Amino acid sequence: MSARKAAMVLHRLCWLAFVVLLVADVAAGRLVPFWVVLVPAAAAILIGLLVDRRGAGPAADRPAVEVGPPVTGRWSALNSPADKVPSHGTHGYGQTYAIDIVAEPEEGSRPPFRWLWPLARSNRDFPAFGAPLVAVADGTVVRAGDGMRDHLSRNSGPALAYLLLVEAPLRDMAGARWIVGNHLVLDLGDGTYAAYAHLRRGSLQVRAGDTVRAGQMLARCGNSGNSTEPHVHFQLMDHPDLDVARGIPFTWRGIGVPAGGEIFAAGGDVGADW
Repeated sequence: MSARKAAMVLHRLCWLAFVVLLVADVAAGRLVPFWVVLVPAAAAILIGLLVDRRGAGPAADRPAVEVGPPVTGRWSALNSPADKVPSHGTHGYGQTYAIDIVAEPEEGSRPPFRWLWPLARSNRDFPAFGAPLVAVADGTVVRAGDGMRDHLSRNSGPALAYLLLVEAPLRDMAGARWIVGNHLVLDLGDGTYAAYAHLRRGSLQVRAGDTVRAGQMLARCGNSGNSTEPHVHFQLMDHPDLDVARGIPFTWRGIGVPAGGEIFAAGGDVGADW
């Protein structure tokens, strides 16, 4: 086990210890001084900061890798490395240059964020749900899983608060797989791996060990894992294990790197019947 992997495991164990101590202390009525309960939380935060800082290591110095887009049709970008790096506010899980995109086949076709109501929406209300995802280059599948459920959207004020304050921390404690949900990792060669996150349950068309060709359909967009709505989370990284991976910059052939709010169109006929 690498030092980085061990640090990530210790990070989660510290948070778990904090939760257990807090619950036990509240239930039993001050078993120990409160500062003792806070010790594992402080350790978890410190470890997280140290691991995140090291995430901007050698892989961040690599030139952008040109690949094809992972989707077809009309989409727009949300979190994007064109606006800031790290794009998601953290280097963790290889997300330094990650991008989130949502389908918008027509203007106004995507439900807007609401502060109060409706609290949540069905995934089928979002045009990205079920959209085909394609291989960005020739490669080999090294990780593939699609057994997690697609939960309702988190695109209201109360639902987003629940995601940020309760769901996301619990998922982080459980490990990377619970953050990315159903996901797929391709080995593109030369120490470059492509990750697709939040896939639709049961939609994988490939499995670990399969060889794929650029443009081949791999799965469908879903809303599993730490996700506010059906969308595609895509990133390049230097290792297939998200706990130790470091982000690699990318550029999509014919598109570049869309900035937040930018509409772009990806060619191809894979989604013609979608």
